[in-house]
Amino acid sequence: MEIDKRWFEDWFNSPYYHLLYNNRDEREAAAFIDKLLAYLHPPKDAEMLDVACGKGRHAKYLADKGYDVTGIDLSIESINVAKKMENAHLSFFQHDMRLPFRVNYFDVVLNFFTSFGYFESQRDNDNALRTLKNALKPGGRLVLDYLNSNYVAAHLVVDEVKEKDQVVFDIHRQYINKKFIKEINILDKEKMRRATFTESVNAFVREDFEKMFAKQGLIITEIFGDYHFNSYDEQRSPRLIIIATKS
Repeated sequence: MEIDKRWFEDWFNSPYYHLLYNNRDEREAAAFIDKLLAYLHPPKDAEMLDVACGKGRHAKYLADKGYDVTGIDLSIESINVAKKMENAHLSFFQHDMRLPFRVNYFDVVLNFFTSFGYFESQRDNDNALRTLKNALKPGGRLVLDYLNSNYVAAHLVVDEVKEKDQVVFDIHRQYINKKFIKEINILDKEKMRRATFTESVNAFVREDFEKMFAKQGLIITEIFGDYHFNSYDEQRSPRLIIIATKS
């Protein structure tokens, strides 16, 4: 299967992407963020950056708690939706995470729900992590929430069909060349059209992140294995949630 190196640009701007993933558990996300804040104890006036913020729901949740929150995302469609929620404590910008965005500015940088590892080259992945690190003030903390590749590979659902609002999603998944590949074949019954999109995510494991973080001068202080903050287990944990400090 040939993968477009810039697959994320078209897919994340597609209405089909938002339709497919519109059932994400917002209560679970809110509970995770609450637990995270209790763990981090950020100052009341903390500046936070949500990288790959999507439509900004989680950034808004943080801003509603009184923090000054900035969200960035490559998808202009998502940012246009998010901008409707802007206020004195909440702002959004279209931005490619591989490029610098403010330096020594934020107390906390957040990258939720496997919004990393999309890029073909290691240089691009390193550049993205450098952006996250450089945006932090010295002593600031990064939270990177990734899938646990070992767990996902062991529980991979190869074929799946979903139908939502007269749109059929015929999904095929592979684990190949240290990547998770998802081919999404779409049949829009109402518009009588077909389309195919592909997702590609690097199957990074703990050791990969330890090397990448060390290269950027990020000190890992904790690794959790799920949104309830249970300890990370390489085989049993569904998530790989890394908390690190900028040295």
